[in-house]
Amino acid sequence: MRLQVKGKNVEVSPSIRDYAERKLARLSKQLAEQTQVEVELSEQRNPSIAACHVAEGTIFTKGPTLRAREASPDMKASIDELAVKLERQVKRYREMRNVEPRRHAQHRMGAGPGPA
Repeated sequence: MRLQVKGKNVEVSPSIRDYAERKLARLSKQLAEQTQVEVELSEQRNPSIAACHVAEGTIFTKGPTLRAREASPDMKASIDELAVKLERQVKRYREMRNVEPRRHAQHRMGAGPGPA
């Protein structure tokens, strides 16, 4: 897994970058090594919005692109919630790849053309 942490209109400190890398390291066990994961951290400067720290994550897989967005008053809390959402999505994605619906289809006996 290749993780890229970037900031949008906000400076990403080394401590926040390290925190995001540690939280999202659990995804590396479930994803292939060449999978690209991007985390974008931003801050909304509107004083009427309490949840101003936003963390957005994107995982580029062979199939669908997995995305999640979390906002909270604290950046670390946003990263925590984002990690939980992405883990849930990756788990579901992996389960869907293992199940092949064509092989598990039930064949009906006696159905088809011909006299009944």
